[in-house]
Amino acid sequence: MSRIELTDVVVDFPIYDGRSRSLRHRILGLGGGRIGASAGHNVVVHALRSISLSLADGDRLGLVGRNGAGKSTLLRVMAGIYEPIAGRIAVTGRLGSLTNVTMGMDMESSGYENIVVRGLMMGMSRRETLSHLTDIESFTELGDHLNLPLRTYSAGMLLRLGFAVSTSLEPEILIIDEMIAAGDRSFADKAAKRLDRLTSAAHILVVASHAPETLKRLCNKLALLRDGQLVEVGPVTEILQRYEAEG
Repeated sequence: MSRIELTDVVVDFPIYDGRSRSLRHRILGLGGGRIGASAGHNVVVHALRSISLSLADGDRLGLVGRNGAGKSTLLRVMAGIYEPIAGRIAVTGRLGSLTNVTMGMDMESSGYENIVVRGLMMGMSRRETLSHLTDIESFTELGDHLNLPLRTYSAGMLLRLGFAVSTSLEPEILIIDEMIAAGDRSFADKAAKRLDRLTSAAHILVVASHAPETLKRLCNKLALLRDGQLVEVGPVTEILQRYEAEG
């Protein structure tokens, strides 16, 4: 059985040398959580505050909230990218994350080398990654470019490669930060079909999106976040109405 358990999770981002007035003004203009000061008077962004959440097989949770509410941070905590400074998180089941499909890629290494690196970051062995190589090659449509360093790639080519590797397995737990638009129309259509298959097969789905129709289609409940706090978890229509009423 797949599970995600968060208990009183806290995430802070200290901004070092943040005592200058100009830097405070820049940070205040960026949004994102609550901003305070640590004991050493450095600026601290309180990204998540005492988040408790339990998900099990069959849960398909959408995260809603204004920009800076903590949605992406919460997804990254679930994915193991961020470690909370307090609280506990426990994940049972194979997890796939589409929060940043190009994370960890080396611009000086070739596409093939980065396929292996990205696979290892996802928890696959080298052998397991190579067993998916033919599928990844075909899906990217990058051909001989896979022999070249990533610094020669366009942004669209990088996204194709990262997406192909990141979706080469069917995870039990799937985490998505917004729905990915990948490349030109034909590739985007192919990517959408693969995403549909992955979301349907996932035991647990967690997705952040600003698109109500996407949330209604994919989710069976929503979580409303505000200033790094979990305000409410409930039925999709009910939470959407509350979120939209907040403006």
